[in-house]
Amino acid sequence: MIRVLLADDQSLVRAGFRALLDAQPDIEVAGEASDGEEALRKVRELRPDVVLMDIRMPVLDGLAATRRITEDSKLADVKVVMLTTFELDEYVFEAIRSGASGFLVKDTEPEELLRAVRAVVGGDALLSPGVTRRLISEFAARSKEPAAANALADLTEREREVMALVGIGLSNEEIARRLVVSPLTAKTHVSRTMVKLGARDRAQLVVLAYESGLVRPGWLG
Repeated sequence: MIRVLLADDQSLVRAGFRALLDAQPDIEVAGEASDGEEALRKVRELRPDVVLMDIRMPVLDGLAATRRITEDSKLADVKVVMLTTFELDEYVFEAIRSGASGFLVKDTEPEELLRAVRAVVGGDALLSPGVTRRLISEFAARSKEPAAANALADLTEREREVMALVGIGLSNEEIARRLVVSPLTAKTHVSRTMVKLGARDRAQLVVLAYESGLVRPGWLG
């Protein structure tokens, strides 16, 4: 059972999400929060698998709450998906750099929300369909803290190649086809790369690919 915490200051939004999620046989809503501080308390108390976190909330915004969650080693298994009203929210890239596993626009289709919850639990990065590469490119170009030149020194040539393909938005299956290897082999390369770089999840691996210069904004593969 996938346990989800809903963090949004609009009760109607929470109610809508709860109705959809609780109707699924493999998902349950563990709790709700109306501001960032409450979300942080509930995460520590309930230890959900996924937090659907609104970016703009009172007391403590979603971005700050996400940083606190991802910086707490005791909460390493908690995945955060940011919720935003607009696809081009200026905080999206910063949210991913802060440890969020991805983001969704609030008016996304119900099926996409369900896929998102299941995907991040499985270790995938989650970004709204149709805007993934464009957004990553746009916000990566504004990166405030470029990685050190030797950040990728421990990676093999194949791992660098795989990281670049992750950076342009390819799935494990697409990477496997591009490199003519099995999906399991592609997944193994991605996992090893994440371990070597200390990336929390695939979303942060995408960010590191841009920040290190391995991928340039605008590249679509």
